Amino acid sequence: MGQQKEHNNYSLSEVHGSVDTTKPSKGWKRVLSFFGPAYLISVGYMDPGNWATDLQGGARFGYQLIWILLMSNLMALLLQSLSARLGIVNRKDLAQVNREVYPPLVNVSLYVLAEIAIAACDLAEVLGMALGLYLLTGLPILWGILFTVLDTFLLLWLQKFGIRKLEAFIIALVAIIGASFLIEIFLTNPHPKPVDILKGFVPTSLSKDALYIAIGIIGATIMPHNLYLHSALVQTRKIGSDEESIRKAIRFNLFDSTIALNAAFFVNAAILILAASVFYVSGNQQVAKIEDAHKLLAPLLGSKLAPIIFAIALIAAGQSSTITGTLAGQIVMEGYLHIRINPKIRRLLTRLLAIIPAMVTILIFGVDKLDTLLVLSQVVLSIQLGFAVIPLIHFVSDKKRMGVFAIRWHVKTIAWLVAAILVFLNVKMVTEQAIELFNTDGHLFWKIVTIIAAILFIILFFAMTIIPIIQTRIKRKELLHGDMASLTNLAVRPIRNIAIALDFSKKDEHLIAYALAQGNKEVHYTLIHIVESASAKYLGEDTDDDETRQDKDRLNIYTQHLIDYGYNATAQIGYRSRIKEIVRIVHETDADLLVMGSHKHSGIRDYIFGETIDAVRHEVEIPVLIV
Repeated sequence: MGQQKEHNNYSLSEVHGSVDTTKPSKGWKRVLSFFGPAYLISVGYMDPGNWATDLQGGARFGYQLIWILLMSNLMALLLQSLSARLGIVNRKDLAQVNREVYPPLVNVSLYVLAEIAIAACDLAEVLGMALGLYLLTGLPILWGILFTVLDTFLLLWLQKFGIRKLEAFIIALVAIIGASFLIEIFLTNPHPKPVDILKGFVPTSLSKDALYIAIGIIGATIMPHNLYLHSALVQTRKIGSDEESIRKAIRFNLFDSTIALNAAFFVNAAILILAASVFYVSGNQQVAKIEDAHKLLAPLLGSKLAPIIFAIALIAAGQSSTITGTLAGQIVMEGYLHIRINPKIRRLLTRLLAIIPAMVTILIFGVDKLDTLLVLSQVVLSIQLGFAVIPLIHFVSDKKRMGVFAIRWHVKTIAWLVAAILVFLNVKMVTEQAIELFNTDGHLFWKIVTIIAAILFIILFFAMTIIPIIQTRIKRKELLHGDMASLTNLAVRPIRNIAIALDFSKKDEHLIAYALAQGNKEVHYTLIHIVESASAKYLGEDTDDDETRQDKDRLNIYTQHLIDYGYNATAQIGYRSRIKEIVRIVHETDADLLVMGSHKHSGIRDYIFGETIDAVRHEVEIPVLIV
């Protein structure tokens, strides 16, 4: 099956509303019918990328970064609850709402960033799975990476059994991960001191290296694609449309998120505490790689079982995360582009985008750089965060969109504070890395790329942040009426001159017909066409190229036809700027009405031609008829 337009606007349409929560039930059965989506989200908070950042954080800095984990978890709980709220109330996912609100250019940019985030996440899962297989069976990592192509079809097989079976499978994998680390900590001897762990919950200043790991932890904990995913997964529950049913769904999903994300926090904290108590305390602070941690677990803990459990948990983490990454990719593509492709092709494309950089890294730099690539993937995720978080906060704050379910001022304040912290930490980290790059000799190409990328990111960031604010103010102005008009003066200036902007397309005849219907043979008709050839834009009225001559001849033919039919008509040619010239001619001819043709373009053409109509409307003081 090839590429096709999707006319079904439901998010994850194959499982949309497939779990009926409206059936009569009591007690835990009713509550449990809502539980599940957050567990699929939680696996993204304990994937192999988290392992890499948690292990490095614990081994290099002891318990110091536990407070970063806690802060990240609290931020994640807030943002995921907002994502769930958007999906429950609007019955649309974050990508779909972005498409509604933002112009095409911003949308395409946000889509590309979302796909980059998913590819970075899938990269971590590929490397984690390959590492887990290597540690458990000795299968070379390069072969392990190629082997991960096979798991692309696992999700397709699981989806046949329905969303509840898929959720049960994920919960089983989460249980394996949690149990594994519980056993690992139990095997640790001596056991971590509670006092030392509690000290890690106290915020402290971070060095440049610690900040880099902290940013990685945040990126591994609060993932952009999870915000898209959660807003879609909650729609797998069929709920009532009344206010009480929606409030109940929001409340139960908050319980679901709290339990699931606290479980994820437990796993991440366990990894960091294990690394701190086994490696940092024993002086093995250089342990920054997953495979090194695996090798040292047996001699340091005195148990051959520990490394086996470690590898099994790593495989479970990679496998569970790859399933949710696939779903997120489907949601992002369908929501932004309104395009569906064969799920097998979509999955293979996502996996290839992850496999290629992993294989290139191994072939060029060797296996030793894999953990560096894992941490880098999480930093990339963190940099993308603002571009998912800020639109989300805008949408759930919009009273017109959310109605009575719009978040209150104190939640909004906390949400914007979280967004500000995330953006600040990322800007600080990127700035420090850029300064380090610019202080080194050479690397001219990468310096230029960095400058261009920074400029583009800043432009997109401000556009993404400001556009919803401007739209909200426009809506408010539309809603805020002035004093009621008395309707005592309904006289208007009689139409004496109608200007018609022509583009020499098949619609010209239709356009002129509508213009004639607005007047009669006593009215004067001014036919306008703007020449936009290369020479016309440069020479203006002095141009005499073939296109200009043809345009003049065609406009004169139109004018003569109207004269032959008994109408009073003249032709006006303009040059260079379509907008400025139409406005100039309207003013100079003292037109009473302007008739323009509508466009039926999409994408960037919609943005360009739509801008022309809007710009002309705002520059003239006469009525404009769009045909």
